[in-house]
Amino acid sequence: MVAAGLVGPQAFRGGAGTYLLGVFLHFSIAFAVAAVFYAASRRLAFLTEHALICGLFYGAAVEEVMNLVVLPLSALHARGPYTLHSLLDGLLVHMIVIGLPISFSVRRFARNPGAGRF
Repeated sequence: MVAAGLVGPQAFRGGAGTYLLGVFLHFSIAFAVAAVFYAASRRLAFLTEHALICGLFYGAAVEEVMNLVVLPLSALHARGPYTLHSLLDGLLVHMIVIGLPISFSVRRFARNPGAGRF
């Protein structure tokens, strides 16, 4: 699915090369999302001081940017309409699986004065 954003619908019929492209793109996006949070946390100390709340909001923001900016601009031109269930599912998954690990990892491994507190 990730490679289809770059290649288009023919990616669904692609082979190993398309699969590897999707894996590469997925991890590149994940790295970029984490790097943005890290860079912001260097200027905004509250991101690490309140990692739980900021991580949840950051995960939600990542989901919304993907749905409202990235997907419509991709080769798939995905625009919805979305069901309430899929919207809530995407938000919760990104809040818990993306936002929280990034915020707690940045708080744990980056040198900053707010490290170690919730």
